[in-house]
Amino acid sequence: MVVVSVLLLILFVISALLLIFIVLIQDDQGDGLGGMFGGGSSTPFGSRSGNILTRFTSILGVIFMGSAFALAWINVSDTEGDVEGAARRMATDAAQTEWWNQNPDQGGANQDASE
Repeated sequence: MVVVSVLLLILFVISALLLIFIVLIQDDQGDGLGGMFGGGSSTPFGSRSGNILTRFTSILGVIFMGSAFALAWINVSDTEGDVEGAARRMATDAAQTEWWNQNPDQGGANQDASE
């Protein structure tokens, strides 16, 4: 299971970096509302580059989201449903080990005995 988790993490990082790169190289001009109604294109990849980059971006987005959900599903803890119980256990453990959360009677008895 660890190998699958590592492979998914590598896929996640590579897809994130490629997605950033693809979004950065896309042309931000001419593909707005004017591009929908037959606006001209002067890109180095030709007139179909918008379709290619858009399709590649959507594929990378699906890979990115799929690997993110798969990583979350694989790395889920055993106590996923008992969040409230875990918080209460942590609070009671902290109250027992921290001196400022003790009752005044307990702290006062120790101080009177030492004086």
